[in-house]
Formats: sequence, structure tokens, C-alpha cells
Amino acid sequence: MGTSILLIVFLPLLAAIVAGLGNRAIGSVPAKVITTGALFASCLLSWPIFIAFLGGDAVKSVTPVFDWIRSGDLNIAWSLRVDALTAVMLVVITSVSALVHLYSWGYMDEDPDQPRFFAYLSLFTFAMLMLVTADNIVQMFFGWEGVGLASYLLIGFWFKKPSANAAAIKAFVVNRVGDLGFMLGIFGTYLVFNTVQIDEILRLAPGMAGSTIGFLWFRADTMTVLCLLLFVGAMGKSAQLGLHTWLPDAMEGPTPVSALIHAATMVTAGVFMVCRLSPMFETSPFALTVVMTVGAATCFFAATVGLVQTDIKRVIAYSTCSQLGYMFFAAGCGAYGAAMFHLFTHAFFKALLFLGAGSVIHAMHHEQDMRFYGGLRKSIPITFWAMMMGTLAITGVGIPAVFGNELAIGFAGFHSKDAIIESAWAAGNIGASITGIIVALLTSFYSWRLMFLTFWGKPRWAASEHIQHALHAHGHDDHAHDHGHEPHHAATGDGGYHPHESPLSMLVPLILLSVGAVAAGFAFHGFFIEPASGETFWHGAVAYSEHLAHAAHEVPLMVKLSTAIVMLLGLGGAYYAYVAKPELPGAVSRAVPWLHDWLLKKWYFDELYDVLFVKPAFAFGRLFWHRGDEQTIDRFGPNGAAAFVAQGSRAAATLQSGYIYTYAFVMLIGLTALVTWAIAS
Repeated sequence: MGTSILLIVFLPLLAAIVAGLGNRAIGSVPAKVITTGALFASCLLSWPIFIAFLGGDAVKSVTPVFDWIRSGDLNIAWSLRVDALTAVMLVVITSVSALVHLYSWGYMDEDPDQPRFFAYLSLFTFAMLMLVTADNIVQMFFGWEGVGLASYLLIGFWFKKPSANAAAIKAFVVNRVGDLGFMLGIFGTYLVFNTVQIDEILRLAPGMAGSTIGFLWFRADTMTVLCLLLFVGAMGKSAQLGLHTWLPDAMEGPTPVSALIHAATMVTAGVFMVCRLSPMFETSPFALTVVMTVGAATCFFAATVGLVQTDIKRVIAYSTCSQLGYMFFAAGCGAYGAAMFHLFTHAFFKALLFLGAGSVIHAMHHEQDMRFYGGLRKSIPITFWAMMMGTLAITGVGIPAVFGNELAIGFAGFHSKDAIIESAWAAGNIGASITGIIVALLTSFYSWRLMFLTFWGKPRWAASEHIQHALHAHGHDDHAHDHGHEPHHAATGDGGYHPHESPLSMLVPLILLSVGAVAAGFAFHGFFIEPASGETFWHGAVAYSEHLAHAAHEVPLMVKLSTAIVMLLGLGGAYYAYVAKPELPGAVSRAVPWLHDWLLKKWYFDELYDVLFVKPAFAFGRLFWHRGDEQTIDRFGPNGAAAFVAQGSRAAATLQSGYIYTYAFVMLIGLTALVTWAIAS
């Protein structure tokens, strides 16, 4: 396994170096071949490791790479850790990243900077692989910051686009806030345990339960302080409520970037970290309550905002935020297996939805507003069925095991989402479980709303400026008809534009991800959360509770049926509002404009942060710039010195007249002064 894990981790790095340094010198095709080939090689090496853990044929291993830091008693080695938790993340990261690389062949085909783009993708993947294979928390922090850097580069890839630059900076700054908490948590953990090795920390953590530590001028529970600081880092990286504002804006990057960030890499890092350090969190009930509360609040908030978004990618982005909330409130309830199971299934159906949205955008000439779609299921049938599979997965379509012993059958999200809701109920967190059910209703509504607006109804793209610009650029000006004939779009509603299916390089990833969206939940349900096989699979990789897993199977019948019921309610409501009565949403928004604006403005978080943080920061900047730098430092510093020298030069220049009598007069004054001084002394 040692050689395999080295290749899995470092092949993407080598590919990124070759493509990045070679850039246009090697050309687009070699860069794409090298990076995509490296990712598929890593993927093919990752699945046997995962399967070995599923079969119980593998145990935890640590592969040394080199000594990294030696300072006094601090000795940090660079090692690659592989256990069941790592194996799950390896297949998620490499599988989705490999398919995103392949998809990008078609999506980015016309971009002149393809080598740079593919180098960034591979660098991103390497950083995430470093994070999940870390054997100590400092090495984990290296990967943590690596994905932050790579996300900045990818979100702002189109750097000539002001909104992309602003989104990249926003993601970077917001994550710095979370990373400050994560760094303080790492420092505190080393201070308390005198080690950064994960195994040693988790072994010593139970013994620190009940102890106190000085923090912010008062004594507090040691493990609570450490866990909350670490969780602040998770909130930033996984876009939880309060530090979530960067995630929707990350849609300014290319669509493959959105799929990679949202499905398999950066945003799942926080969930992974909490599960990796779950024995620490188990020592602090208060910290777990905070994790559960923040997760449930994020889950609900993001789902409400997703109800009214019109940008197809933003709807899916808020869906990601909501699904991450599910994972966190599962972890807060102690159901770490269920949290990781949802992370696993979510990677497939969320990557599918994002890449499917990219295929729609590609067909609609980069139009992202769903109000200008409609009737696309006949024009792009493969994309339609792929997104249908993703929608069935995220909305949790399935048949629950209501009689106790029979096997539940459903799409990927059905198995993992139900496991979270049932585990929360079994753990006694009834409020979180009910929140999860309500969010399942909202998820069903906004997901089917996306499908109906995009693929059903009459074509509405005649009103799209993007489509009309494309038609005009190709000489198809449908507004310039002669002889009194009506424009073509007046009869068909499509403005003369005919959407086309994406190339094969984009469709193959959609088909493969559809398989995961359909089968991942059913195929792997038992290994993640079943009472017996789950304990065998995790082998101590997370704080797995067999008692909670048993209790989750004994929840009331209505809890088991609830997700299926609310899924149907959401489907029916979306169909009625956007197919049967398409005028209804407009009437509702006019009836309660304050509610529509509240949701459309995302609960006014951006506006609030603008008042609390952005404007004061700019005001301080202007104060220090104008008053401090220009009017004080520059005035009395370099500008003042330069002015003094200039004035002195001008004064001295007046004495340099060139006349002999002037110099004689100066000499006489000097001689007189010298004689006076001599007599006086």
C-alpha cells in the first residue's frame, strides 16, 4: 500500500508542475493529457484501497516520506496515513477530480489558458489529498491552506473579469477568518498535549475531559475551547452559517471548478476534520451541541435561500451549503458514520448536478438564468436524464424499510439523508431531526423547481441577451426581418436558437456520475452505518457508536416515512407552481414582497457584513492612507525631507551668483566672525 499511496498523492502534483511550468510551451493537449492521465491513475489506485477496507482485508498504515520539522522537542515527520476514513476520501476526491478533468476537455475547449487551468485543478487535488492523508495536524494544516490557495486561483481563473476577482478575494478573506480559529486550535492542542500526532492526541483526549485552561482572561473547559476553535476552521472551509458568504460567489469561476470545490474537495474538508478528530469532540458535549446547532441552522438557512435563486449554479451552490449542514448536524449528534456516508453520496450527485448545469449553460451559450430556459429536455436529452438522476438522488427518492427487516431501496441521497435524520432522532435531538425533515421538503421544492424551469414548459430563451448576442454574432438577427413577416421567435418562442448537446468528453462524466447517484447509497449503506458492518468498516477511524446505529433502526414509523412524504409534497408543490400554474410564483412574490426580498438577498448577510466589517475597514484604510500615510508620514518623512533639501538648495543657489565681490563679501563676513570668536575666547 505504501507505493500506491505515494503515487496517488504525488502524481497530481507532478502533473500540476509539468502543466504549470510548461504552460503554452507544451500546448493545451499535452497539458490536458498529463493532468487527466495522472488523475485517472490516482483514481484507479484508490479504489482497490477502499475495497480492501470494505472487505476487512486492510488495516491502518502510515507511510513515512521525510522528516519535516525539528525544533527542540518538536519533531514533525511528513507521513501519509491510510485508514477507512482516508480510503473514503481518496475515492471521493480522485474519482470526482478525474471526471472533472475529463469534463473540462469539452467545457474549456475554447479557453486559451487551458494548461494553467488544468495545472490549478491538479494542484487543488494534490492539496486535498495531502489534507486527508495527514498523520499530524500541522501536515493537515498544510493541505488545508493548499486547497485555500488553489481555490483562490481557480475561482479567479478568469482574472480579467472583475466579479471573478472579487469572488476569489472574498473566498480568501472569509477563509482566513476561519483559518485563524483553526490555527489557534492547533496551537492550543499542542500546548495541551505536547504533540501534533493525531493518534497520540486522540489517545490522550479522554484524559483531558473535565480539565480547564486559561482562555480570554477566564478559565474554560479545555476540550471545549480546543474543539470550538477547530470547529471555527471547519465553519470557514465548509461554509457554515456566518462564514458561508464566500461559497455562492465562488460560482464566478468556471463550472468544473464549482463541481470540484463543492462536491469532493474544499468544502468537505471541515466535515472530514471533525470526523477525524471525533474522539476529541466526544469529550465535549457542549462543543458537539454547537456543531449540531450550527449545522442545522445552516441547513435551514441555505435551503430557504435556494427557493428563490434564478441562477442555476447558485441554486446548486446553496444546496451544497445546506447538505453540508446535514453532515455537521449528524456529526454533532455523534453519527459520524452517517455524516461520512452523506459526504460520500453527496460527492456523486452534487458533482453530477454541477456538471449537468455546466452542460445546460454550454448548450445555452453561457446563459445561467433559469428564467430564460424552458423545454430543454428534448434538445439535450442526455443532460436532462443525468440531471434527473441527480435530482432524484438529492431529493431522497426511495422506498423506506417501514416493516423493520426488509432492505430500503432508493437513490444515493435517500439512504444517507434518512440515516442522518433517523440518527438525530435516535440520539434524542428531536429538533435537529425535525429541522432535517423540513429542509428535505425545501430541498425537494427547489430541486424540482430547477428541473421544471429548465426542462419543462415553453422555450423562453428569446429574451436572453446572451442568446441574442450569439445569434447576432453568427449573422442570425431574428429582429431584422423584412416584408412584414413576424420574427421567428414570435412563433416558436425560441428566438431562432437551437440548443445542442454537449460533446462526448462532457457527457461521459455525467453518465458515470449518474451511476454513483443511483447506486452509491444502496451499495455502501451497510458499510457506513449498519450496527455490525459499520463498526467493522471504521476500525476506530471515527468515534463510531454501535448503540446509536442500533437505535436509529428503531425510530418511529413516521420518522422513516417523513422524508418520502415531504419529497412528494415538494415535487407536487414545484409542479403546481412552475408547470400547472406558472403565474403563481410571481403572484406570491408580489403578495409578500418583503419575504421574497429577504430570501433573494440571502437574509441580508452580505449587506450586514458590509455595514459591520467592509465599510469600517475601508474607512480605517482611507484614514490611515490619507491622514496617516500621506498627511503625516509622507509630509514629515520623505516629502518633508525632500522639501527641506529643495528649499536649502534654492537658498544656497542664491549665494552662487558668480560675482567676485559677492564671494569677497562672504569671505569678509567669515573672517570677521572668526576674529570675533578668537577675541571673545
